[in-house]
Amino acid sequence: MEDKPARNFKYVGRSIPIEDGAAKASGRIRYTGDMAIDGMLHAHLVFSQVPHGRIKNIDISEAMAVPGVVKIYMRDNAPQIRFNSQVWFAGQNAVEDQELFPEVVRFIGDTVAAVVAETKAAALTAANLIKTDYELLPMVIDPEDALSGQVAVHDSGNPFFTMEASYGDTAAAMAAPEGIVVEDRVETPKIHHAAMENHVCIAAPDHRGRITVHSPCQIVYSVRLIVAKVLGLPYHKIRVIKTPIGGSFGGKQEITLEPYCAFFAKDLNRPVKIEFDRWASIIATRTRTKTIGYVKTVVSPEGKIMARDMKHIIDTGAYTSNGRVICYAMGKKLSRLYRIPSQHYQAIAVHTNTAIAGAARGYGSPQVQTIAEINLDNVARRLQMDPVEFRLKNLVHPFDTDPGGGPNLGNARIIDCVHKGAEAFGWREKWNRTKPEGRWQTGVGMACATHGNGYYGAYQEFGTMTIRMLEDGSIMLNAGLHDLGNGTVTAMKQIVAEVLEVALDMIEAPEADTDISPYDIGCQASRVIHVCGANAMQAAEELRSLLIRESAKIFQCSEEEVLLENGMVYTSREPEKKISYGQMAAAIQQKNQVELICTITYRSPANPGSYAVNFVEVAVDTYTGFVKVVDVVAVHDIGQAINTGFVEGQIHGGVQMGLGLAISEDIAYDARTGVAGGASFSKYHLVNAPDMPPVRVLLIEEGEEHGPYGAKSVGELATIPVTAATVNAINHALAANFTILPVTPDKIMAMLTARQASNRTLLR
Repeated sequence: MEDKPARNFKYVGRSIPIEDGAAKASGRIRYTGDMAIDGMLHAHLVFSQVPHGRIKNIDISEAMAVPGVVKIYMRDNAPQIRFNSQVWFAGQNAVEDQELFPEVVRFIGDTVAAVVAETKAAALTAANLIKTDYELLPMVIDPEDALSGQVAVHDSGNPFFTMEASYGDTAAAMAAPEGIVVEDRVETPKIHHAAMENHVCIAAPDHRGRITVHSPCQIVYSVRLIVAKVLGLPYHKIRVIKTPIGGSFGGKQEITLEPYCAFFAKDLNRPVKIEFDRWASIIATRTRTKTIGYVKTVVSPEGKIMARDMKHIIDTGAYTSNGRVICYAMGKKLSRLYRIPSQHYQAIAVHTNTAIAGAARGYGSPQVQTIAEINLDNVARRLQMDPVEFRLKNLVHPFDTDPGGGPNLGNARIIDCVHKGAEAFGWREKWNRTKPEGRWQTGVGMACATHGNGYYGAYQEFGTMTIRMLEDGSIMLNAGLHDLGNGTVTAMKQIVAEVLEVALDMIEAPEADTDISPYDIGCQASRVIHVCGANAMQAAEELRSLLIRESAKIFQCSEEEVLLENGMVYTSREPEKKISYGQMAAAIQQKNQVELICTITYRSPANPGSYAVNFVEVAVDTYTGFVKVVDVVAVHDIGQAINTGFVEGQIHGGVQMGLGLAISEDIAYDARTGVAGGASFSKYHLVNAPDMPPVRVLLIEEGEEHGPYGAKSVGELATIPVTAATVNAINHALAANFTILPVTPDKIMAMLTARQASNRTLLR
């Protein structure tokens, strides 16, 4: 993407390198796994090897004999406080059904015990010697089987939660004589986040009885809240420092290792470190929520959507976590992409004896919008209509209201995305070309998507930042920032630099630390650029006003006469007499006795939609079932790119994740044993760099009123549309209707074999 300033900006719109990129590339940055504290112990968690059972006995005799073992923890010598790992603010209403060491284990990966030792090797050796006896209990793996309620994973039973939302008269529209009804059942799998950095945490006590938690997390205040609850300590006794992170994609949004680490450190009065390997990160942290969707869409013969009915079965795994919240989150997206006069949505959440489902990039959007977009392609096929033309008849327009009751859609430019993307992709030619004969079959697909910009309209949405100009003219931005490797800190600096006309290397913006950072609800809900960025912009504007006001006193002129440019202050009367920000800051301190500091609490006033469309071309090998993705065009309506390089990187990464959901990734639990088939990278298949297609990124930058310089989100949106677009392309290539994801070679070959057998039967 070309590096050029947009709209005469100096810093916004440029592809400025991420500030810690060189340190990461050279290995100089210290991730949590690299950290060591004097006297630090190592803990190893012992996991259940059965999917459902009551613990009868744990034999630790051999483990205690291992040299270096300090203590072994089980249910009897640990807190039995129940908590919910996804709670991110005090007073949140959530089902608390997790414990550090439960009496009943509910999936292979539940925590049975923990060994704390002087070395990592000793802890692992001892953990492998612990023997656990279980009373086996009935298990359920398939979420539709769980609907029967025959297996109660918890006392709440199955399903444990059901909700509905609707507007218009869906039933009447479905019964309309002119309506054409198309129904589908679409299934998306449990997947692993696959961040390069496995889960890791360090906790250290001090002489005052405080615990400091070092965590590569997404919400420091959530960590503090839950750790304080489990340990029975007031908040001020817990300090959480967000450490450099080696990727998250939602996997580190919820609390996993932190309560264990903090409890062990408090109990032993020594620092403790827990570091997972890949197997543990896959089976014992969080997954994307498996979702089974039943969708029924009714359209007019002309292709206008009349109504839609959707029912989703939500598999939250062994514990509730965000199981109720995600039901609402999924439903809120369904009225913000197409003009649908009537819609009914139902979500049914069940527990299964599988890994806990939690936050994952898109927070339910990849699942529900994949389900919807596969169905819409089938609607277009039924109408014998071009999928692009069908969607253009129904997509939302700028500033439409949300019939589902959500905030206004804002400057929604999805129609622009479709037009621009279809032209760049060559959609019309590719869609209408003659199918080739032979081994390789080609096809094209497209899909649209939307995502939000924070929590406004659902939960509280605010943040606080303090900004200071120091005596040398440098800037300190103190905020609860969480950079997940996506450039958050650099982007905030670009916004501040644009307002204050100061070089980026003169700005410092530390990441979140609960002892010193103002409160912020963290990196979630695609809120960082739109909400935190607006907060940074408002804080910088306030500091600029303060600098002008106080400079006017020094210059003995009006505020209107004071000018700021490239780190210099001067007046319109004497433009040749320029002094640096640092000189002025020092003068203001000495003569005005004022510090240049501002604290701003920003409350988001809106939650517009961000929009995207992906176009995908595939080639399918009919001899092996292998799918090669040969071309992707990704068009995103993001208002304004703060850093074009970061935006492009987010979109490339989102495409990689979405392709995995479409064609390869699945943790895949065995229904008979409860064992995860994809519990290692040798069996869990990611789309790797050699398999990535060329991705052409196009941006629609028409601005958004309340975003900083018009910006809105892209990080979660980037992973949503490519999954359905890829499945639609496979279906186009093979004249098929694959609806169970991922569409793997074995599924393709099974379909082709069955088709050949059916054709032979017809010929007889």
